[in-house]
Amino acid sequence: MKRFFLYFIGVFLIVLISIFMLFDKKKTDVKKIRVGEVTHSVFYTPFYVSIEKGYFNEYGIDIDLSLISGANNVISSVLSGEVDVGFCGPEATIYVYNEGEKDYIKSFAGLTKRDGQFILSRKKNDNFKYTDLIGKEVLAGRTAGMPELNFENALLHENIDKEKVNINTSVDFASLSSAFISGTGDYVNLFEPNATKMEQQGFGYVVASVGEKSGEMPYTTFNARKSFIKENKDLLKDFTKALNKGISFTKKNDSKTIAKVILKQFPDTSLNDLEKIIDRYKNADTWLDNPYIEKKLFNNLQDLLIDSNLIKEYTDYNKLINNLYKKNEAN
Repeated sequence: MKRFFLYFIGVFLIVLISIFMLFDKKKTDVKKIRVGEVTHSVFYTPFYVSIEKGYFNEYGIDIDLSLISGANNVISSVLSGEVDVGFCGPEATIYVYNEGEKDYIKSFAGLTKRDGQFILSRKKNDNFKYTDLIGKEVLAGRTAGMPELNFENALLHENIDKEKVNINTSVDFASLSSAFISGTGDYVNLFEPNATKMEQQGFGYVVASVGEKSGEMPYTTFNARKSFIKENKDLLKDFTKALNKGISFTKKNDSKTIAKVILKQFPDTSLNDLEKIIDRYKNADTWLDNPYIEKKLFNNLQDLLIDSNLIKEYTDYNKLINNLYKKNEAN
C-alpha cells in the first residue's frame, strides 16, 4: 500500500511538473511588440477590436501600446528603437527613405484608407459648403503631416485655391482642441472622439468629413525598420492576421456591438457616443477591407506629396511597402 501511495505521488508530481512546464512555455512563447500610435482615436477601431477581442493573444502577441503624438515623433521613436512598430501615416517613411537612411522604415500593414478628420465650425451650419472656408482661419495640424495634406487635398477636390484659406499649421496636433477653445481659428479639424467632445461642450459643431472629399490612400499604416521586418517576419505576419480579424469584425457588425467591445479603450466616452462615432466612421467608408496596401493607393499618396512639393519623384512601391498579409489569406 505504501509503495502504491509513493507511486501515485510520483506520477502526480510528474503530471504537475509537466503542466507547469507547458504553462511556462506558453508564457515564454508570447512575444511583446511595442507599438507607438500617433493618436488614440476611434478612427482606429479595428485595431482596438483586435486587442480587446484577444486576436493578438491568439497568435501569441502581447501589444505594448504607447501614445506618441505626431507622425514625425512616431517615426523618430522607431528609428531610435524606443518602439518596434510605428502606427502613423506612411508619408513619414518616404521622408526617411529620401534622407538616405540605410535601415529605412517600411509599411507592412494598413488600416485606414481615407482621412479621419471632421471639420468643426464655431457656429452651427447645416448647409456647410467648402467655399465657406474662403478667407477663414482653419487649424489643420503641422505642415506636411497627413491631416494637413488631406485637408489641402479636400480643398483641391472642391476646386478651392488653398491660398484663399488661412491654413494655420503653427499649432501642434495634440494642442488643436485647446487652441480652438482658447479662441484661435474659425474652424478646426479634429479626429474622434475629440470632435464629439467639443460638440458636447458647446465649443464647435461638426460640419463636414475631410475624408469624404480627400480621396483614398493608405492614410494610417503599421511601419517598422526593414531589418526588424526581416528578423521578425513570421511574428509580423501573425500580427497582420490578428489585425485582419479586427477589420473583419468591424466590417460585419453594427456600431453598438463594436462600441461595447472597445469601450474599455475610451473610458471617458459613453457607449452611446461611441456608437455614434463609429457610425460616423462607417458612413465615411474609413477602413481598408484587409491589411493589404494597394499600389494604387500608395501612388495616390505620392501624387499628393508631389503636388505639394514635398517630394520630387516617386519612390518604388516595393521599396517601402512590404505587405505581410496576403489577400484572400485565411486566418
